[in-house]
Amino acid sequence: MTRQTAQNLNLLTDCAILVGASALACSVPGHVHWHWMVFIGMSAGSMLLWTVGGRVLRQYDVWNGRGIPGDLALTALLLSGVIASLAVLRWVVPSYAAGSLLGRFSLVAVPAILWLRLMTSWLVRRDQPDQPVLIVGIGPLGRHTGLEIHEQRDHRKVIGYLRFADEPSHDRLPAEVLGLATDLENLLKKEVVGEVFIAGNGDSQRAEMQDGIRVLERFGIPFALPASGFRFGRARPEHESVLADGYVHYVSVRRKPVQLMFKRVIDIAASATALFLLSPLMIVVALLVKFTSRGPVLFKQSRVGRHARPFNMLKFRSMVVNAEELKAKLMAQNEQVGPVFKIARDPRITGVGRFIRKYSIDELPQLINVLRGEMSLVGPRPPVPSEVAKYEAWQRRRLSVRPGLTCVWQVSGRNQISFEEWMYLDMQYIDHWSLAQDMQLILKTVPVVLTGRGAS
Repeated sequence: MTRQTAQNLNLLTDCAILVGASALACSVPGHVHWHWMVFIGMSAGSMLLWTVGGRVLRQYDVWNGRGIPGDLALTALLLSGVIASLAVLRWVVPSYAAGSLLGRFSLVAVPAILWLRLMTSWLVRRDQPDQPVLIVGIGPLGRHTGLEIHEQRDHRKVIGYLRFADEPSHDRLPAEVLGLATDLENLLKKEVVGEVFIAGNGDSQRAEMQDGIRVLERFGIPFALPASGFRFGRARPEHESVLADGYVHYVSVRRKPVQLMFKRVIDIAASATALFLLSPLMIVVALLVKFTSRGPVLFKQSRVGRHARPFNMLKFRSMVVNAEELKAKLMAQNEQVGPVFKIARDPRITGVGRFIRKYSIDELPQLINVLRGEMSLVGPRPPVPSEVAKYEAWQRRRLSVRPGLTCVWQVSGRNQISFEEWMYLDMQYIDHWSLAQDMQLILKTVPVVLTGRGAS
């Protein structure tokens, strides 16, 4: 079954549940005329709302990074939106008991769809995109590691090998050799890599392995080292789960799974609430953008997310349509040191755009990116690909976490601080992250946005 087929099947299953819930909700004796009228309206309306909402929030995307708690929270959010919208039946069909109808609909639809999310293989073992894996070392251990990853079929894919200097070339590998171990840094700048297996010999290749570790720590990319230089026949580790594949796995960011779970749930709940409360303002801004300058209301810009995965970040358009073309002509006026482009009186910005940028109103559509799982409320700001291409190795470590709407830079002066200091602040955030720190940054962001301090 292809990924697209799986997504379509899940959507059809959800729609079938909504139709079934509508049928059971409307099957009330003594209301024959309204029975069909309300059933058709409820089933068609709920399917339309569910399909459109699921598409906007990317409910069925192959990769979304939400995890089980996040998916359940987003599903509950969509269900709440459908039920709230169907409450309009109170005014459309006043003689029908809309309250009890919605109650029966909710009693069927909510547990059925939530159960489906929790129990089906689509949620537990979702068809995810392959995580790209790089193996350093083409000896027996490296070859065995590549074959084992290929046979496990667990959403990992070996994109290639790097060869240690003392290893002879051969063609019995499950993927191509992309260069030498010394090419690791250059390769990581070009390719998206989820994890690196350093399959080397701790005696003869120790220096090259140590250099590779330093590179991976600077980039913030997870890596694995052989657990032992010995091979065993019968002996097994006392706790096999720790060394399930014969490697010790390392990460360059602190693992806080419970806090990360709550962070994602807070992202979904807060962004959904903010979108609802700010929808009147967003509608007004959309109309102002549409009628005061030529071009689309929303501006989609390619940004780099966690582990260098690209995504389209949404903004209200605040510049002229050909802003990207004009950027090259204005590059000499850049006021920032480093790969970031910023000038105080950017001539590409429209009249409305200058106001909405000053108070960060142009960034409100990014709440949709947060709901989708591409961004978080708090995290390093997502860079554009051209900036990432100019990063030094240590600066790429900011790509090891999910980007955010606000960050330490946002509350520390924004355009008034240097690029180097900005990167340093992001590294401090990554190294000392906690849920409490996120809450503090959100509270600090509110007065900064309301006063427009540091914006341009």
